[in-house]
Amino acid sequence: MTELVLGPLLRHVGERTATVWVETDRPCTVEVLGASSPTFTVHGHHYALVEIDGLEPGSQTPYQVLLDGQVAWPEPGERSLPDSVIHTRRDGGPVRLAFGSCRRSPDPRGEHGPDALSAYAHRLAEGSGQWPTALLMIGDQVYADELGEEIREFIRRRRGTDSEPVDELADFEEYTYLYRLAWRTDPAVRWLLSTVPTYTIFDDHDVRDDWNTSYTWREQMWALPWWRRRITGGLGSYWIYQHLGNMSPEERAADELYARVRAADGDAGEIVDEFAERADKEPDKARWSYTRDFGGTRLVMVDSRCARLLTPDRRAMLDDAEHQWLREQCRGGVDHLLLASSLPYLLPRAIHNAENWNEAMAGGAWGRAGARLGEKVRQAADLEHWAAFDASFRSVAGDVLAVARQERGPAPASIAFLSGDVHYSYLARVTAPDSGATPISQVVCSPLRNPLQGRFRLANVLACRRGMAWAFRGLAALARVPKPPLRWRLTRGPWFDNMIATIEVDGRTSRVRWEAAADGTTLTERGTADLSA
Repeated sequence: MTELVLGPLLRHVGERTATVWVETDRPCTVEVLGASSPTFTVHGHHYALVEIDGLEPGSQTPYQVLLDGQVAWPEPGERSLPDSVIHTRRDGGPVRLAFGSCRRSPDPRGEHGPDALSAYAHRLAEGSGQWPTALLMIGDQVYADELGEEIREFIRRRRGTDSEPVDELADFEEYTYLYRLAWRTDPAVRWLLSTVPTYTIFDDHDVRDDWNTSYTWREQMWALPWWRRRITGGLGSYWIYQHLGNMSPEERAADELYARVRAADGDAGEIVDEFAERADKEPDKARWSYTRDFGGTRLVMVDSRCARLLTPDRRAMLDDAEHQWLREQCRGGVDHLLLASSLPYLLPRAIHNAENWNEAMAGGAWGRAGARLGEKVRQAADLEHWAAFDASFRSVAGDVLAVARQERGPAPASIAFLSGDVHYSYLARVTAPDSGATPISQVVCSPLRNPLQGRFRLANVLACRRGMAWAFRGLAALARVPKPPLRWRLTRGPWFDNMIATIEVDGRTSRVRWEAAADGTTLTERGTADLSA
């Protein structure tokens, strides 16, 4: 009998449509609510996305997954969790977007603390929480270079202990096993992903720590004999396991790569590998960013990793095509504008100034010796956020301020950046220059499960304190970096717990709530804020 390897995952959901993603152990036909799709094959693995249409807006529809006509989900004997249900959207009602990042899974020894995503799943399963419109996973869904014992054992059985890369994933096959561990091991999380629409964007650990830090970093990685298999495996698996489900049915229908993979005579692994290598070497040839509208709320998911422009002469967070695309999305005429980037746009000011200074130093502001030292510090200290791409930071600031000042249509009631990555949570508010009547905020929620420890935690605690920014601002000024075009300060946090946050939108009002995982099944509120005030 054909079986599910992974899934079902409920992905893009509209007013009348829904997409269910699965991986199966052999080729088959997958059916959900009368809609069906044959599987396609990539490197010996079998996948399908079932497009469901004709649902009623605002409805709740339980579903099963059939493989070649046999019920495969819910799995036989597993009745401890509720049925998987598709909740379709209806314009006009409240919008709730849960989000977080940085989740280590599995964690059988409890080294990384309670899982906020699992606790959130338990609360929904018990019927004690308000149902989310969607779940946003903003980076580091898997850790390809910080491996747990389960994936290490798989690698030992497959290629021994000495083959390169040591203690890291090598290729597509190992990525597939890591996704299986992350999304199947915990029954509550597996159920959650089957019944809450999920949208994702990658960060560095989905591929490798410090991915695309600089031109020098890229040169160093491509000089390694094993890197090609690693990057094609990372981006190819991301396209299948995460990106395909981010698309709407109309976007998938128009996607040339998806059509080629589905039409392939046999295994489409080479097609996906060619795309993945091209996407890494020529970032303007692929777009991982996307937008979604939830009533009057516009969500823009921004790729701040693969879309980077890194050449000997130019350095930008986004290549020219991607930046133009983002500029076109930064428009008014909506109630709320949410810009989701795995990397925080507004860091604590001390860290922002340090990254400003380091970029200038690595760029030669203090000579060749200073540039070499700056590059070493950049890679060692992970100084590669928006602040380390100062020209890009300033450009996005101009776009956001133009929206807030009604230069691109009626101003939203709020503009908020949603981010993760840094392994602590906080709220920052823009205080100057005048942005009109629209408040601009940075909302960070990280990690879901992977808390910051030791000296790194202490360093960030100190960086969040008032008065710490001036020393690094002085160094940046000496490197001839002008002052940032915005002023901001932290008003909530930092919190260093494993957490999940929820943006709650009702008309022109937008609020955020952070909740910490008290244990594996319970969440405790840590803070709230009105983003529209």
